[in-house]
Formats: sequence, structure tokens, C-alpha cells
Amino acid sequence: MTFTPHGHHLIGGKQVSGEERFRSAPATGDAFEFSAGSPDLVAQACAAADAAFAGFAATSREERARLLDTIADEIDARGAEITEIGCAETGLPEARLQGERGRTTGQLRLFAAHIRDGDYLDRRHDPALPERQPMPRPDLRMMQRPVGPIAVFGASNFPLAFSTAGGDTAAALAAGCPVVVKGHGAHPGTGEVVGDAIVAALAKLDMDAGIFSLVQGGSRAVGEALVTDPRIKAVGFTGSLGGGRALYDLCARRPEPIPFFGELGSVNPMFVLPKAVASRAADLGAGWAASLAMGVGQFCTNPGIAIVIDGPDADAFVAAATEGLRQVAAQPMLTDGMADAYRTGARRVAEGAGVKSLLTSACEGRSAAPYLFEVTAGDWLHNETLSEEVFGPLGLVIRVSDAAEMLQVAQSFKGQLTATLQMDDGDIELARDLLPVLERMAGRVLANGFPTGVEVCDAMVHGGPYPASTNFGATSVGTLSIRRFLRPVCYQNLPEALLPADLTSL
Repeated sequence: MTFTPHGHHLIGGKQVSGEERFRSAPATGDAFEFSAGSPDLVAQACAAADAAFAGFAATSREERARLLDTIADEIDARGAEITEIGCAETGLPEARLQGERGRTTGQLRLFAAHIRDGDYLDRRHDPALPERQPMPRPDLRMMQRPVGPIAVFGASNFPLAFSTAGGDTAAALAAGCPVVVKGHGAHPGTGEVVGDAIVAALAKLDMDAGIFSLVQGGSRAVGEALVTDPRIKAVGFTGSLGGGRALYDLCARRPEPIPFFGELGSVNPMFVLPKAVASRAADLGAGWAASLAMGVGQFCTNPGIAIVIDGPDADAFVAAATEGLRQVAAQPMLTDGMADAYRTGARRVAEGAGVKSLLTSACEGRSAAPYLFEVTAGDWLHNETLSEEVFGPLGLVIRVSDAAEMLQVAQSFKGQLTATLQMDDGDIELARDLLPVLERMAGRVLANGFPTGVEVCDAMVHGGPYPASTNFGATSVGTLSIRRFLRPVCYQNLPEALLPADLTSL
């Protein structure tokens, strides 16, 4: 490897190290030492962010857009280093890292364009009516304003798009909020390179270095210190249900509770409707297998459960899915812990009452290979644990007796990121019955596709009712995600000289 990390935290533009160290655990190549985070380092980062907030909140939309564009440029300038260490740390292929870097920089540039437009501010003006009877009306103006410093937790499965300069960070900076990132221990070197890019962008634009800090690794106490620091005003998190719920509870118990925007877990059910499976069972089964196995199943939108009406068409669908998954060789997961959790989850499913194993794997260490199971609707409805996410390339087929039982199964799901309808024109009536249930269940409902691909754009919603996320009114992907870190402020009868510049033109 030609790239060697410096191994420091980045706090207020400076490389800082604490007493404790940890070693990375790459899938391939050399391990490196990094300074481990501590509550004291978190406090330093939060102090820097708090000191920077007033000035950053007062910057123009153009200044913040220029920052986002410059961060994207600095990340691209380090593309070779990011790909090299990212592939080594995660085991992800080079093409995936390059594609994810493009998504990350594209997201930054999209947000820059979005805030330049200004519509996200939701500006409103009710002019004064001094002659109104029986009471005059004052001049009232409203717009969205940044909430304060934001804590962001890097995700294990997306070392770029959901980590140091990922969607949460991009949204917070676009809103005018400084960011303190808790780097993920699975890819500290990747996080460091991206952090260096953000520091370089701030320096190039002569902006306050306290706008961004990165604290690497450390014990659970580091994350707890971050979300409970009184200077932090909101949290962005992508990770496990258990870890996310623990942090959510800490945020709620603070003397000043703060919003916790957590994306936690989802099985993303796929409903295979009768006319569709009758006409293209083999294609649907093969497509589902490919989606399940993509990236070793390490996507939060992985369609882990397929619901299909029992019969010969279902048999053909299952046969095609089984054959497709049988062709998938074992591949390394992002961490040893994730591989262990995957095998534990597979055993839990296999031991469920009425569960039939269609494809099992013998995988060990960091590697994982597909599993496929099936169960009847009756057994599914009596075993809530089957609805829990198994993070990896595992599929479960639920065979239902008819359309009514399919609807009953649909109603049994908890909150999801996505829900998919595989349908033909002849399935419209059944799809119409299912749609209100799916709308209530998921943040994104799609037809005739697979959810393992999240477009970064204006209309995207990546969120949903709990446990998919902790805030059903928010998204962590797309331009609407910026609104998470803003709040409305009304200005009554303020002189124009005191108004934010974005309100003076109303």
C-alpha cells in the first residue's frame, strides 16, 4: 500500500491525538494505528463546533454552496488514496468504492445547487395590516434557520456516502450547522482521508476550522459523550437497531432533549403479485437473487422477504431464486462482527417454527454466502422474530394462500424503508388494496424494480416508521434531508436592518 494514514483525530482544523490507540482490522493489507477517541476529545470538538456556529449560521447560501462544492473537489483530488485504503479496509471492490465516491461528491454538489435556489427556506411573509379591525396585524416573516452543531455517526456499510462527508454531514453543512463526526472503526483510514479533504476545503475558503471535526474510534462512552454534550442540537445516525435505540434514549433523557435521526433496520418486503409471477417467475426470481446478493447483502434496502401466492408459479419463482443464489460465492463482509451477526441471524431464522431451508451455506471468518428459507403465512404470523432484519444475503419466502392472506401478511410488518410491488396490468386491483398498507408501512413504495439503489435527488425518501427510522417525517437521503437540521423562526416587526438577508427581499 502506498498510502499511510497519519492516525490523528481532526479537531478544529488540527491533528490531535489522545493517549489511547487502536489498530484497524482491514480485509486485506496492512493494519494501521489510530488515536482512539475519548470523552475529552469529544468535548474539545463540540466546543470548537459551538464557537463556530454563530458565524457559520450567518454565512450566505452562496458561501455554504461554495464550501460543499470545494469539499467535493477535494475528495475527488484524493480519489486514488480513498479507493486504495477503502478497498483494503472494507473488502469492497474498486468499482464500488469509485461509484460510492461519485455518489458522495454528487450529493455534495446537488445540495450546493439546492441551497443556491433558496426554496428550501420556506420563506413566508404576511405584511402588516395596521388598519385592520378590530386588531391590527403586525408584519410577520418566517424562514428556516440552522439548529446548531450536529453529531454524525459514520456507517459501517457505506464508508463514503453515509460516513464522514456523507448525507448527514452534507445536509448539516448545507443548513449552516457545524458537524462533529464520530468515525466508524471499520474504516478509519477512509474516514481520515475524507476528513482531511473537508479540513482542506475550509482552509482554502478561509472558513472557521471549528465547522468540522472528526473523532475516531474509542469505546461506547465516546458516542454517549457526543450525543449528551449540551452543545450538540441534533444527531444523524445510520446503524443497528440496538445501538441506535440506545443513543436515541440518551437524546430523549437529556435535560434538553434533542432530535435523533436514526436509520436503524428494515427487511424491505417484496410482494410478488399473481399475474406478474405467472408471466415472468424466472426473471423475478433471478432478479431478486441478484438484489439480495449485491454487496454481500450489506444494504439497508436489501429486499430480504418475498411474499407470493402458493402454487406452481411460486415454485418457479423460488426455483429461479434458489439457482441464482447458488451461483454466488462467499465474499468478505465489512467486519468480522458483521459476519458473526449474519450467521447468528441465519441460525435464528432456520430454527423458526415451520421454516424450511432451501439453500444453506458453510461460511466462516469474515466471509458470507447466501441463505434462502421459506415459510407459510400462518407460521410467519405466529413468529415475530422472523420479521427482524438479518444483515446480509439472506432471503425468506412467505407463501400465502390467496390475496386476502397476502394483505394480512402486509399488515403484519413494522415500519420499513421500502416496500416493493412486482406487478403486471392484471394485478392493479390487488395492488390498489395493498397500497394503503404499504404507504403506512414504508418511506418508499416501488413497482417492478428492486430497492437496492437509492437515487440522491429531490423526491427521494430514505426513512420510514419505526424501526426503519426514529423519525417518520424525515429522510436521510435527498435534498429534503437538509430540513432535519433547520427550524422555523418567525420575525415580527423587526427592522429590515436586523432581518436575515434571505428575508429582506420578501
